Amino acid sequence: MERFEKTLEMAIFNSRWLLAPFFVGLILAIVVLLVKFMKELASLVAGIWTAGEYDTVISILTLVDTALIASLLLIIIFSGYENFVSKIGVSGHEDRPAWMGKVGFADLKLKLIGAIVAISAVELLKAFLVSEQYTNEQLGWKVGIHFTFVLSGVFFAITDWISESRKKAH
Repeated sequence: MERFEKTLEMAIFNSRWLLAPFFVGLILAIVVLLVKFMKELASLVAGIWTAGEYDTVISILTLVDTALIASLLLIIIFSGYENFVSKIGVSGHEDRPAWMGKVGFADLKLKLIGAIVAISAVELLKAFLVSEQYTNEQLGWKVGIHFTFVLSGVFFAITDWISESRKKAH
């Protein structure tokens, strides 16, 4: 029975590698975002003399939005892989981000919601720049959704703060 238990535990432990293809898929998603980014950048440069009043700003905000999403994916890839699969063996590399290996699941949640709020804010700003294309109800929904993201972030932060306070008290 002990041998069976050890084998089962080893199989469960090794199952963490089933997550690796998800992280590879997210790397491919970053490549797709890069193509989208380059397409938007080419469109921005090509229309430099003919762009409308807000077209340039919206195009730049789209670039910012795309960069934020790609950065978010990279944080998820690094942190998720290190937390759930295996440590990334680049500890001596000069370009290793300082936060690598230090972002736990709670930190990842906060970074994730922070990035979502930032992305939502950029999308909201883009909508307000061309507000004539939206009804008041549509703009209201966008504001409401953004507020929900902000509120969720605050609740996540409060929950983590309470959890940390309890750990320190014991």
